[in-house]
Amino acid sequence: MSAASYVPLDLGVPLTCGNWDCNCAFNDKRSCCCVAKDLDRLVDRTYASLQELSEGIHELTVDIEEFTGERKVAFTAQWSKSGCFGPFTSNVPIPYSDISLNQGHGYNKALGAFTAPSDGLYSFSFTAYSDVGAEGARMYHQVRLMKNGEVVAAVWEDNREDSRDSATQTVLLQLQHGCQVYVELLSGRQLCSDNQKLNTFSGYLVYPGL
Repeated sequence: MSAASYVPLDLGVPLTCGNWDCNCAFNDKRSCCCVAKDLDRLVDRTYASLQELSEGIHELTVDIEEFTGERKVAFTAQWSKSGCFGPFTSNVPIPYSDISLNQGHGYNKALGAFTAPSDGLYSFSFTAYSDVGAEGARMYHQVRLMKNGEVVAAVWEDNREDSRDSATQTVLLQLQHGCQVYVELLSGRQLCSDNQKLNTFSGYLVYPGL
């Protein structure tokens, strides 16, 4: 056992501590309590390093949450009113006002549009359903998915053979923060529904932009 850890009182051997700073409280105890300066410095450095590491992990977590938004971005909305929507003299966004999911709050039912909360790759789907009722009535609609006013995808019908029909489109879009995506009905056309919530618009963030 080293002198730094234990020294019998009755040997009269001088205490050799080297780099150790020993403050011996002998009294009736046959021992020496030693605290190393190097060990103190090591403890201080270790504590400082752990504190820096903890702060770094926290900053990284904040960055990741900001980058991904901790953003679970997804929405689904339906047009739930019965009757016909249109025709109009101009193109009009379809009012999907019945919202069943809106994580990230990207969809605005007042505008009928989704605004990207961050850069990234997004997936969008819409279904256009129409039921004109009477057999032989003209089914006449064109529904278009729009990105910042530009047509991305469309479905349409113009016939008298079907009294009701539906079509779905799904696309992937690379969006920048603030880009708007919505679905519109082309002017002069109409969609007719019977309140089954079959006209839908949905989307979600696949992964954030790099």
